Amino acid sequence: SPQGCSKKKSRKHQRFLERRVLLEQKGLLSPRRRRSTQTPVAGPEAHATLTKANGTATQCSGKVPKPKRVISALLSPSASPDSIARHHSVLLSQGNGSPKKVQTSSLVLRPGKYVAIDCEMVGTGPQGRLSELARCSVVNYEGDVIYDKYVQPELPIVDFRTRWSGITWQHMKRAIPFKAAQAEILKILKDKIVVGHAIHNDFQALKYFHPKDRTRDTSQIPLLKQRAGLPVRANVSLKNLARHLLHKRIQVGCKGHSSVEDAQTAMELYRLVEVQWEKELAHSLPPRPPSPVTDPTADSSQYLDDQYWPTDVISSGL
Repeated sequence: SPQGCSKKKSRKHQRFLERRVLLEQKGLLSPRRRRSTQTPVAGPEAHATLTKANGTATQCSGKVPKPKRVISALLSPSASPDSIARHHSVLLSQGNGSPKKVQTSSLVLRPGKYVAIDCEMVGTGPQGRLSELARCSVVNYEGDVIYDKYVQPELPIVDFRTRWSGITWQHMKRAIPFKAAQAEILKILKDKIVVGHAIHNDFQALKYFHPKDRTRDTSQIPLLKQRAGLPVRANVSLKNLARHLLHKRIQVGCKGHSSVEDAQTAMELYRLVEVQWEKELAHSLPPRPPSPVTDPTADSSQYLDDQYWPTDVISSGL
């Protein structure tokens, strides 16, 4: 009967609470933090109190500043791209798209989830027509370098392409093997939203495919071209976008490109249109399917069953 099932579940829950206390006492489980039930008093009555030297108190007659409105709670590190995009939409609707909101949005969205990447390639194979990775740079949301290494291609280098890549034979003296670099870079990119310009070339050099819904290619976003006053369907280079929108000159001189500078520039361009871009993606990307639960202990409906408790706790009689 429903009443009997309810009693059975209640007894299981009581046993669960007792076992939790035992685990906490053994140091196997950290004690739960109890949230404070006290709430600060708000309103005209909540005037600040000043204490005089003689110990008496007086009330301030000034106006009490209104509490700042909290835009939204922090997203968890495992938040899906769809929830991130929806969160951007909320920020945009609350902030009316003001530049101030654009600058602070990703601070709410955990900027550690964002990196920008750029790779430099050299020519290998017949007549140097095959492109292989020779340098890779990764920067964080703030543009700080978190990875920058020269990479030894798997095939002998035929053309250094120094005019564009900036790579010379001297750089290869301190280069690391491709497989080692690939493992280090992919570890950084895992579960991140990756920004880049014509980023498919970088992934091809890494022999890697990043999930489309976690990729932000600044060469494919019409918002940037519109802001720059350029045709939406035009193939615009990173150099031109930087000149029109960031008023900075990159990729100049005869020493080739800097992958660090290019990655930083791509991140700056992304941040210019971040909120609007994520709002559009929220409506265009299909929802990600939930990850299958392979560990039965992760199923919250079974957390009361005896089989998921340590044997020494079970034998204690709880």
